[in-house]
Amino acid sequence: MNRRICLIVMVATFAITLRGWAEIDPLDALKQQLQQLQQQMQLLQQKVQELEAAKTNVVPVTAGTVSPAQLKEVDEKIDKVVEAQKKTLMSEFNPAIGLVGETLFSYRSGNQIATGSSRPGGFDVFQRSVELNAVAAVDPFAKAYVVANASADAATGVATLGIEEAALQTTSLPWNLELKAGRFFGEFGRLAYIHDHELPFVNRPVALDQYIGGESRSDGLQVNWLVPVEHYISFTAGVGDQFGADSPNPNNPGSFRSFDGFNFWSRLSTDFDLKPDWQTEMGISGLWNPHTVDRGGAIVQPDGSTFTERERRLGGVDFALKYVPLRDNQFRSVTWGTEVLFSDNRYLENPVGGGPAFDRTVGALGLYSYLNWKFHRQWSAGFLFDYVENAQDEHALTYAYSPYITWALSHWNQLRLQYTHTDHNAESGLKPDDAVYLQWAWIIGAHAHGWQQR
Repeated sequence: MNRRICLIVMVATFAITLRGWAEIDPLDALKQQLQQLQQQMQLLQQKVQELEAAKTNVVPVTAGTVSPAQLKEVDEKIDKVVEAQKKTLMSEFNPAIGLVGETLFSYRSGNQIATGSSRPGGFDVFQRSVELNAVAAVDPFAKAYVVANASADAATGVATLGIEEAALQTTSLPWNLELKAGRFFGEFGRLAYIHDHELPFVNRPVALDQYIGGESRSDGLQVNWLVPVEHYISFTAGVGDQFGADSPNPNNPGSFRSFDGFNFWSRLSTDFDLKPDWQTEMGISGLWNPHTVDRGGAIVQPDGSTFTERERRLGGVDFALKYVPLRDNQFRSVTWGTEVLFSDNRYLENPVGGGPAFDRTVGALGLYSYLNWKFHRQWSAGFLFDYVENAQDEHALTYAYSPYITWALSHWNQLRLQYTHTDHNAESGLKPDDAVYLQWAWIIGAHAHGWQQR
């Protein structure tokens, strides 16, 4: 009975549906479909507007419908954004601090007196430097940095902490000018203002030690001008009370220093691309101290006479050619660097036997040239050649030949192995010797000058 009733209801429903379809006009059906499509389009447009508003964190509102509660909510969100922008790290205003350590393990075949070395012959371990550096912005117009270094005395092994650099440097002067004041390494030549651990080889070239006195440290003022032309040209000029780290007496002014007792130096440099893979750097430098009085103290000569420096003049020309491929430049590069120096100093000579003192001018030539080949991300090798005429006797000659290889375990840790053969002529009074060095240098923290590819 139930089945019959269901069947009758289904048949009746189907018949009514067929009748309704038959009564619908086709034009009305199209109109209904069009209205449905329009409604769907309106819904889609509303969804797109809501999504765009969500992306920009803007709440879509209709004019005249903003309530006080909604305004309060918007104000709270704005306050949160402003507060987040004001937040700073606890260390934001602290200087960036770094530490560099450098240890030399070495063996020299000759003794210290015979070779004229600053270190004893035979086996030696030398903590050449422990360098602490800090740098920070002083204000929007200048930054300051300090480099403190503790080096061990060659005779006693006692490390003495000293300030290598402490300078203020401008950052926003007009006309492409930069001013530096305090204690710093004056810009002269190619490697004189580079710290020992940044050199591409173990020891500073002999010509720089002989004519400058190691690193080009000075207490003074230096200005740099980036010439406003399309090509890179930089000009630097400085004045200071000393230039170099000669010991024990870098530049004795006596009890009163006149203006001509200062050191004056300058450098003009440029670099440009020869080809996409080849670059070159060139520079010319000059140093003049009209009245040194007594730089380095009285220097005893082989014949027993003494020289006291009265005027210091030094000129230099440097050149570098680099091959740095656009591809694989982290793995391969070749650098050839050369610097030629000419020293023309005036001395007061006190002859043996107490005769009258007289002036003597000595002109001496020195140079170094090196080739450095980087053949792997971590490995590089090179060769350094040194030639120097003694600044007090141009007839006394020194030569040195130094192959070396460097293994950079990481950017902060590197080992370098170097062999150096040093030879002298008879006028120098020194004996030849051979030396092997193993340099281990490391960096922790922030270190502005790091390992430079010079």
